[in-house]
Amino acid sequence: MNTLKSFKKVMDDLPSADIAPALFIGHGSPMNAIEQNEYNRSWAELGTKLPKPKAILTISAHWLTRDTCVTAMERPKTIHDFGGFPQALFDQQYPAPGAPDFAALTQKLVTTTNIRSDLEWGLDHGTWSFLLPMYPQADIPVYQLSLDYYKPMRYHYELALELRELRKKGVMIVGSGNIVHNLRMMNFSGKPYDWATEFDEKIKSYLQNQNHEGIIQYDQLGEVAKLAVPTHDHYLPLLYAIAQQDKDESLTFFNEKTEMGSVSMRSFILSR
Repeated sequence: MNTLKSFKKVMDDLPSADIAPALFIGHGSPMNAIEQNEYNRSWAELGTKLPKPKAILTISAHWLTRDTCVTAMERPKTIHDFGGFPQALFDQQYPAPGAPDFAALTQKLVTTTNIRSDLEWGLDHGTWSFLLPMYPQADIPVYQLSLDYYKPMRYHYELALELRELRKKGVMIVGSGNIVHNLRMMNFSGKPYDWATEFDEKIKSYLQNQNHEGIIQYDQLGEVAKLAVPTHDHYLPLLYAIAQQDKDESLTFFNEKTEMGSVSMRSFILSR
């Protein structure tokens, strides 16, 4: 399923529905935003095949806070939260409007915790890197929910369950991170580490079987989990995606590949 041809077939087979889809995007390197590679092309194809949402809520691996916040500004800025990349990447802007009304609705729906309005953050590369090729017109309102890095896995999952109503209002919910993300172990041989493949495949099986408990308690997988998820910033967005999954929903994988030995690009769509 790694070729553009097979990905197009996946997209053609997706059912249409009134309820907005939910996604998990393995975003990988910020350069995927502008490089003409298989990830950039798959995101562009998504933008032409998925029903256009009224707004997009992203939960990015790159907005970590000590509480839970939601962006509520009219015009979120584009954040270049990285270093050492070509100037062409820093020149990119994603001037999508914000979604203050949906931000307020999100605050109202969530009762497990208090969500604070944020007027400072904007759109980090965990959001705009895939939205730039997916919706290049930047005409869909976009807002972000932060990750309280100091809360346990179950806190995030239970919070995410309360976001389900947003999909009925036309909001596409996207968790953006990577299932396997160990930058210290990166190599350029092109061959994934055995532990990276084992963990990625195990999480895939949990997803297929709707074993959310297994995903929440990923640390029970032992040493492979420690290597695959040395810090849980890129893993947490996965919980926000799986919490949207109903038993009758279609689960479609794409970008099933591991980059640089230790970064899984596995992504999926939940749709009805």
